[in-house]
Amino acid sequence: MEFLLSLWEYIVIFILAAIPWIEILIIIPIGIINGLNPILVGLLSFLGNLSTVYLLILFFDKFQQWRAKKQPKKEKKRTKRAVEIWNKYGLPGLSLAGPFLTGAHLAVVIAISLGAKRHSTLVWTTISLAIWTIAITVTSYYGVDLFNR
Repeated sequence: MEFLLSLWEYIVIFILAAIPWIEILIIIPIGIINGLNPILVGLLSFLGNLSTVYLLILFFDKFQQWRAKKQPKKEKKRTKRAVEIWNKYGLPGLSLAGPFLTGAHLAVVIAISLGAKRHSTLVWTTISLAIWTIAITVTSYYGVDLFNR
């Protein structure tokens, strides 16, 4: 029974990381604070977040149609900031800053909307999420360890 409970906790980490707007910046520290294995938390958070980013890129046209029906087109502060980063640093800059500033999913939407190629967006987003996952996992692990002393 203990194994099933532990397995369920890791499944929840994956699912929560896959939900847009609940980013790895939130999930990884929560998982580590709760005493889960930091390597598994980082890996599952990365895979969960990346899975929905990949799906978003794959079905971007359908997403745009749904979004156009759902909400009026208005620019928000985060979107404006992301466009500024795009104009200054291009796709690499937006992809690397995206998970922290806007969230990975919104960064992908903005990049493709501004003309980035899907394959390039996929590569840069994967690199970005890998870097952020490692940084957040290490920081969270040692931060929790520091507070436990």
